[in-house]
Amino acid sequence: MHRGRDRSDLISWASAGARAAHDHFGRDTLLIDVADVLSVCDFFVITSGANRRQIKAICDEVVEGVRAAGGPKPLSVEGLAGRSWVLMDFGDFVVHVFSEEDRAYYQLERLWGDCPRLPLDLDVVAETG
Repeated sequence: MHRGRDRSDLISWASAGARAAHDHFGRDTLLIDVADVLSVCDFFVITSGANRRQIKAICDEVVEGVRAAGGPKPLSVEGLAGRSWVLMDFGDFVVHVFSEEDRAYYQLERLWGDCPRLPLDLDVVAETG
């Protein structure tokens, strides 16, 4: 999809969001390449938080992390009021921040299990491209 953006930029921005989530106690953070099966975005970041306060902090830090990497602001954010599944739409990538219960229930990583997972070194985010 990438709206004229370089794929390496998209990976860098999505990775920055994943790192920000991880650094703020996001659990089991994944970066999944969904470009071959979805037309609406290229990547999903999936992570979870232990409680509502942590989910809000993770979302705030993802926005800041993407911005610091030179990436876009989210086009929309849904679910922030309930904080059990927050969807942050950055256009070319989407960040899903779940409560642990909702993540176990919806199992997005299983649903998209045939899609490649990009490696994340969460001590230092891997440059891929």
